Amino acid sequence: MNTATGAAATGRSPTATSTTAAVRRRIIVQGVVQGVGFRPFVHRLATELQLSGFVSNNAQGVLTEVEGKPTAVEEFCRRLREEPPPLAAVAHVEYEPAAALGAEGFVIRPSQQGEGRTLIPPDTAPCTDCLRELAAPRDRRHRHPFITCTHCGPRFTITTELPYDRATTTMAPFPMCAACAAEYADPDDRRFHAQPVACPACGPQLTLVPATGAGISPTQGEQAVAEARRLLARGAVLAVKGLGGYHLACDASDPVAVAALRRRKERGGKPFAVMCADLDTAERLARIDPDERSALTSPRRPIVLLRRRVASPDLAAGVCPGSPDIGVMLPYTPLHQLLFGLPGDPPGPRVLVMTSGNRSGEPIVTDDREALTRLHGLADAWLSHDRAIEVPCDDSVVRVRPDRSVVVLRRSRGYAPAPVSLPVPVRPSLAVGGDLKNTLCLAEDRTAWLSPHIGDMADLATVRVFEADERRMRMLTGVAPELLAADRHPGYHSARWARRHAAGRPLRLVQHHHAHIASAMAGNGLTGAEPVIGVAFDGTGYGEDGAVWGGEVLLADYDRYRRWAHLAYAPLPGGDAGIGNPCRMALAQLRSAGIPWDADLPCVTACSPDERRLLARQLDRGLACVPTSSMGRLFDAVSSLAGVCHRAGYEAQAAVELEAAAAQAYGDHEPAYTFGLQQRTSGTGSAAMILDPGPVLRAIVDDLRRGIPPPVIAARFHSSVAGAVEAVCRPARRETGVRTVALTGGVFANALLDEECFRRLDAAGFTVLRHREVPPGDGGLALGQLIVAARTGSGP
Repeated sequence: MNTATGAAATGRSPTATSTTAAVRRRIIVQGVVQGVGFRPFVHRLATELQLSGFVSNNAQGVLTEVEGKPTAVEEFCRRLREEPPPLAAVAHVEYEPAAALGAEGFVIRPSQQGEGRTLIPPDTAPCTDCLRELAAPRDRRHRHPFITCTHCGPRFTITTELPYDRATTTMAPFPMCAACAAEYADPDDRRFHAQPVACPACGPQLTLVPATGAGISPTQGEQAVAEARRLLARGAVLAVKGLGGYHLACDASDPVAVAALRRRKERGGKPFAVMCADLDTAERLARIDPDERSALTSPRRPIVLLRRRVASPDLAAGVCPGSPDIGVMLPYTPLHQLLFGLPGDPPGPRVLVMTSGNRSGEPIVTDDREALTRLHGLADAWLSHDRAIEVPCDDSVVRVRPDRSVVVLRRSRGYAPAPVSLPVPVRPSLAVGGDLKNTLCLAEDRTAWLSPHIGDMADLATVRVFEADERRMRMLTGVAPELLAADRHPGYHSARWARRHAAGRPLRLVQHHHAHIASAMAGNGLTGAEPVIGVAFDGTGYGEDGAVWGGEVLLADYDRYRRWAHLAYAPLPGGDAGIGNPCRMALAQLRSAGIPWDADLPCVTACSPDERRLLARQLDRGLACVPTSSMGRLFDAVSSLAGVCHRAGYEAQAAVELEAAAAQAYGDHEPAYTFGLQQRTSGTGSAAMILDPGPVLRAIVDDLRRGIPPPVIAARFHSSVAGAVEAVCRPARRETGVRTVALTGGVFANALLDEECFRRLDAAGFTVLRHREVPPGDGGLALGQLIVAARTGSGP
């Protein structure tokens, strides 16, 4: 048997015989080869080269046998590897000689059942051809909200089982009409064997259902879209069924509608993402460079975080208060295109708030009946359809860096379930991730699969989604886990689930920040043969000493780690209550630094006298005060100390608003503050360098009293953190010889900090690893857990 794998599949196929006698070859193609038009591509290629044989889907991928002249078979094998369809990704090709049969003609055979593994592609946005047909009045799919072809549309979110065929998707209840069936059977048609193909005569149907008492009647089809657009223009909040779940939508330029959506969803001040009708509209909200434009218009259509303009008439102030960015996406379904309107339609909003269809803390709604109950009181009407959503899938979120690299901050629609290549082989394994921003990860050999974004595991409904995703991912990947990996935190719901479901299999617990660093290493292709200096900054992670870690510098490879440096411990008063009140965290940090709570400091006046008395007693007695080295909590404290944010209505609000303030003064803020550096024995008994924020806090207090504006203070603080990272990495390199630094953890979603740390370390001669395809926050944790726990030869 001959094989070609991944990038190696660019060489010659097995050498053909030099005679002119017909030869036959059996070929198995693995990778993302189902649901992407691969069988039609093979059929057209074989027909063009006058080869006989067949092609079929099976549980391994695509199986084909071709017979004909040796030169034609050779050319077929070459083009199979080098010219696949646009959405395909050929990972591995196997060739076997077969006995010539003398048969004529080439056919697509029905799919075969069996054991194996194939890869279902992510959902993608409509292609140019489909969009042209959607807008063409004489096309039979004019205004068809489910237009698709072999090059675009839903795949992952409609797949119920393998192999991928119409019968194993949520399109099964919609028999094709004669016209669609003819296209489906025509090798020269763009919809040849496109499983979701349909038209207005045979496909799913739209329905607009108004809330009780709205004074309008339910409508269907084109009228449903027209009425939905009219309602949005009048300030209504609509529940709109998308590819991976419902959105809640409203006119982003209408302050009353935005405020109503924010109030109903109990979202606090958390920024909303928006969908723009087109690129020109998006340009009015933010300055978009060519790489950001490419990300916005890619088939994946993620939300792209852009630095927003100061003001835009298309954006109400309540859309993203306190944020330096605006999350923008372009339409990624035909229905979205129709909501904005085709040429000649009555005008409607050009920018829509598009936020997940759920109540805060709950998973996204996918079921139509649940949508009517769970979104009752949130939506004024429901724009739905009768094609079921099999897989919940939130919108993905990315940012484009100045060096043109793209970092995925939430990996879901458009990315899942695309595989992640591993630099080392692993046992068949399941890693369950953390409790915030949960994703799970399955892997075997050198391939890993991350689930779509699941959410926060404290909610029972989210745990049910986790369990459904775990079953589905096992089915789609064929991985039968022999080992489980989880976080060491004894209270994590994800770790408890792993214990309950281990069923005699080994369960390995991985320290939170070690997993973050391992995720960054794996995402950058490191084998772990050499350690890295891992800078892991986040909000919370269970430490070996029982403290809350989060400002960590670890010397680490996949096998082990040593705590080289960390942020000095400070008390975290009240646990979660402290996290929601940055002003309390600021007072705790001031107390640790020996700075009095003077009334002229913003964080002091933000707390009532009773609150201050209670907090002082709590700190004096150490009641419900867990020590923390969290960099995320230090950002919270400085945000309040500088007068930026005292109470947090959503995760990381204080840090986000501190970054927004810093962005106003960045480049004109010198000098930066300086952390103290001390060598002392850590809580784990080993010597560690301590980053003392006391000098920084005292300098901020001095700046406040000199009247320095909060944006300058915020910018100086960001620079001081980057300077501290460089200050601890230099001696680490000097003493160990390690020259590679990995930046990881949720704090590095902060674009200013991420970029300045990279710039400083790069200028100092370090090799700097940053996340790209896998998030730096807890959405990438499972990958790190898995490669630490399951690496071949890594233990039981």
